[in-house]
Amino acid sequence: MRFYSLMLTATLAACLSSCAGKPQSDTSLKTSFAATMPSAPGLKATDPVALSPVAWVRPRNPAGLAGRDIEVSSLEDIALANKEVVLSFDDGPVPGKTESILATLDEFGVKATFLMVGEMAQAHPAIARKVAAAGHSIGSHTFSHPNLRAIAFDRALAEVSKGTNAVAKATDTDVSFFRFPYLADSPRLRHLLGDRGMVIMDVQIDSKDYFKDAPAVVASRTMEAIRHRGSGIILMHDIHRRTASMLPALLTQLKADGYKVVHLVHKKPAAKTMLLASLTH
Repeated sequence: MRFYSLMLTATLAACLSSCAGKPQSDTSLKTSFAATMPSAPGLKATDPVALSPVAWVRPRNPAGLAGRDIEVSSLEDIALANKEVVLSFDDGPVPGKTESILATLDEFGVKATFLMVGEMAQAHPAIARKVAAAGHSIGSHTFSHPNLRAIAFDRALAEVSKGTNAVAKATDTDVSFFRFPYLADSPRLRHLLGDRGMVIMDVQIDSKDYFKDAPAVVASRTMEAIRHRGSGIILMHDIHRRTASMLPALLTQLKADGYKVVHLVHKKPAAKTMLLASLTH
């Protein structure tokens, strides 16, 4: 059984390694960083490098990076001020890597949103429960990570439902956030999931940690994009060793630059609550 689980993890991780990296049509980018982030200007000799030397020295007191909690019932509620970021991780959980990321987040006292693939949560429920027990927000990322825009609507909806149910069962908690694989959404699916009380997680800053770059390159690229945009939801993946390796440097630099990590907390829509109350009387 353990051998099967390890083989499943390896196979799924290989399939998911290009999660946001597959080429999409221009319309698929409307939910990604590319549609909202202007082209970066040319660097000047006096411009700061993406990471300063302080980033590579673990701070003695990493506290102070955690920002406010934001209660959200829809994407519109995620209104970030300048120098506020949201950390999000797709595709896990994966033994070793997810746990390393959890340890780093705990060290810095910050919370993230984990968008889990149903198959991965099903294969590693103990790790999935660790994520939830640590107080991070839980979301789903379908069951097997297909491009939902490329399949029939009924099949796409079944993938979303199956993934949500698998993650909910593995974590023993409500699953209230969702991200489209490859950011390939459709208006019909977005509307339906919103009506079901799901918060669709879009992306403003893509770490591109699915590229086979060194951790330092990933951290520098991500920090440069954060500084350029000023705030936003950061996309990372807890299936890559390079992500786990670069995260301490990224968080250290965020703190040094005066950023705050915002924690998204799901809030049931008022209309849904009123409807439920009326049905119980």
